[in-house]
Amino acid sequence: MDTAVRAWLTSQLGTDTDLADLEQRYTRLGTARAVALEVVRERLAALLAAPGTVSVSGVVSVNFSANIAAYERQITTLEAGEPPAPDDPTDSITADGLGIIQLVERPRR
Repeated sequence: MDTAVRAWLTSQLGTDTDLADLEQRYTRLGTARAVALEVVRERLAALLAAPGTVSVSGVVSVNFSANIAAYERQITTLEAGEPPAPDDPTDSITADGLGIIQLVERPRR
């Protein structure tokens, strides 16, 4: 894992994320996006396993539904390929690329 990938993972997962753990996951999974998705899914699973709301009458009330929704949004954007990771494959067609489409006549009924 190079410094660009490490910086991208830190920007997606936070600065308190264990870099040695990220290094092991990157070696096992092979891409930064897969590492980020795995970590965020683990964090979401931990939140879902715990109570969503904790209330002590007259003292404190804590609700984790906004955190759960934030992790779900982050997973959706990572799965959609945003933001681009430094090690993402670049085989997709861009605005500067050239593509070929073959048109085939449908059989008549």
